[in-house]
Amino acid sequence: MKNRRYFTLNMGGRMLSLDTPVAMGILNATPDSFYESSRVKSERDISQRALDMVAEGAAILDVGGCSTRPGCEPAGEKEEMARLRRCLPVVRRACPDIPISVDTFRPDVARMCVEEYGVTMVNDVSGGSDEMFRMVARLRVPYVLMSIQPDVPSMLRTFGRQVDSLHEFGVADVVLDPGFGFGKTLDDNYRVLQQLEHLHVMDLPLLVGVSRKSMVHRLLGITPDEALNATTVLHVMALEKGAHILRVHDVRAAVEAIRIVGKVQQMENEEKEG
Repeated sequence: MKNRRYFTLNMGGRMLSLDTPVAMGILNATPDSFYESSRVKSERDISQRALDMVAEGAAILDVGGCSTRPGCEPAGEKEEMARLRRCLPVVRRACPDIPISVDTFRPDVARMCVEEYGVTMVNDVSGGSDEMFRMVARLRVPYVLMSIQPDVPSMLRTFGRQVDSLHEFGVADVVLDPGFGFGKTLDDNYRVLQQLEHLHVMDLPLLVGVSRKSMVHRLLGITPDEALNATTVLHVMALEKGAHILRVHDVRAAVEAIRIVGKVQQMENEEKEG
């Protein structure tokens, strides 16, 4: 976890420390997520998946009601809201103490989730907009700002302008997501991963979402169902380059990677101090 800096996030009045990286578990309340095993349909399925992820060590649950997989037609706003209204109360009953993030690019969906269901973070894959920035400032929750830029220099220029805007609007907690799989070729994705540590110049926490994505299965000629091992390799690389949050389908594997990389880093630090 070289070069990783330390942060806390205010999650509904409770501070989440990122001194040690954390896993954000993905819970898709959608019928068309690219990874079929992550889809949940019945209330029982939703409850069990939430409980399983928390038991495996998830520090945050990221709930989405609108798939953004490549080539899909996004659900309408009313349908997205309906899916989240079915899902969020079940998650909250099953895991009343877990911080919940909503994966949405729509400001009114974010407002509903925070005001009606106590969601404590907004994870926006749109690349950001003033309308969403104003809404997140009003809601006073942490905001994940994702980039659709294809390379780190472009990303840094755009992030710089956007973070200035967010702070002007009054958003206190901003998390940066380089946006693996969004607006990038296969090579772009791996080049961004290779240069990930350069994003620390922004002095903000980093979220990495590579779990079972096309950058894994396209390169290796496998399916998303077969991509856990390769995903874990990417997670280790991201942790070594300073990632604070891993957004994952497979919480246990991610938590194990965090513990192992952390142990190696601890021993390196002890050797330097000794």
